[in-house]
Amino acid sequence: MISIDAQRLLGRIRELGAVGRDGEGRLIRLAASDTDKQGRDLFVAWLRRAGLDVAIDRIGNIFGIWQVADNAGKAPLLIGSHIDTVIDAGIYDGCYGVLSGLEVIERLKASGLVPSRPIAVAAFTNEEGVGFSPDMMGSLVHAGGVDVEAALAAVGTDGSTLGQELARIGYAGDREPGFFKPHIYVELHIEQGPVLEREGIPIGAVETLQGISWQRITLDGVANHAGTTPMSMRCDAGYAAARVVTFLHDRATASNSPTVATVGTMRLEPNAINVIPSRAVFTVDLRDPDEQRLRAEEAALAAFLQQLAAEGVTVTVERLARFEPVVFDGKVVELIEAAAKKRGLVSRRMTSGAGHDAQMIARIAPAAMIFVPSAGGISHSPHEHTGDAELVAGANILLDVVTELAELEGRRNG
Repeated sequence: MISIDAQRLLGRIRELGAVGRDGEGRLIRLAASDTDKQGRDLFVAWLRRAGLDVAIDRIGNIFGIWQVADNAGKAPLLIGSHIDTVIDAGIYDGCYGVLSGLEVIERLKASGLVPSRPIAVAAFTNEEGVGFSPDMMGSLVHAGGVDVEAALAAVGTDGSTLGQELARIGYAGDREPGFFKPHIYVELHIEQGPVLEREGIPIGAVETLQGISWQRITLDGVANHAGTTPMSMRCDAGYAAARVVTFLHDRATASNSPTVATVGTMRLEPNAINVIPSRAVFTVDLRDPDEQRLRAEEAALAAFLQQLAAEGVTVTVERLARFEPVVFDGKVVELIEAAAKKRGLVSRRMTSGAGHDAQMIARIAPAAMIFVPSAGGISHSPHEHTGDAELVAGANILLDVVTELAELEGRRNG
């Protein structure tokens, strides 16, 4: 049984994790930024050093493709994730899956395996969605879920346009998104949650992924003097927004379902200590692995907003993103479980609470995910951590799964 080069993988994770630090030491590689370019340049250099063909599409997705004369033109076995980050990020989210994918290909090349179809590693653009919406954009465009022109026209939080920024940093590629349809897609990722660590299980075989509903809600009331306006005569947008937050929290907490609800951003206007807010603008993130329950939560929120409107607040709702729950390919999930067992590792089937590129690629190809534990369940934070042994174990499971898929259709030299 072959294994990955642990020193090479761990070294690359740390080297990439040092790219994009600001003056305060925070890791910030937002999609299409100057620091994203630095991370991309390093990754592409590694791809070329590994002897892979490098392809970049118009949305900036990067593919390192291992193909030989006998398998050129066939649908590739695809592995990967993303290397863009949130603000003040950890070093593992996304990057671990991309660099493990590269390591797997390098190790298989060295082993003498000649697969009957290409094997490719992908780094998808703008998975995090911090500067540009929607998140998971590159994989969504690759899967045909959003038109590439619309995605390139996306305006960021700083007023920039994604297409112009990709061109500025040199990653507006010439390939059309979706220029190949994967045969199978496998993504390795840190869990970003507490389940595996809490249960002492090293490998998660991800069989489902939660549906996601993002909305931006604007509540308009009436600004007035904070001292002279009686409570009974107010149309307070801030208070109405607070009621929505409480409604969502109480409803999700009281439910026996895995539904989660989050108000992640909020802005009040005019934002003065002595003025009743005339406007509240906030976001709502609803998630559930069951589509019917997710629709029920959306309907409950809509009904509560109608109640606020009947009480005098003007309500405007903007849909930011909506993704249905995903059920991953059962056969690939079984391969992950079998690979863990062969390595003497315990695994468990689980649901991902976070969105991933795999949920987009699952629209066009069989897909599944492998999870490794996250210390304290922490992610999107500089305190994000997974132990070296756990990282290596997950990468070896990815290696074994890809080897199994490749050997089912390939042969070895000699």
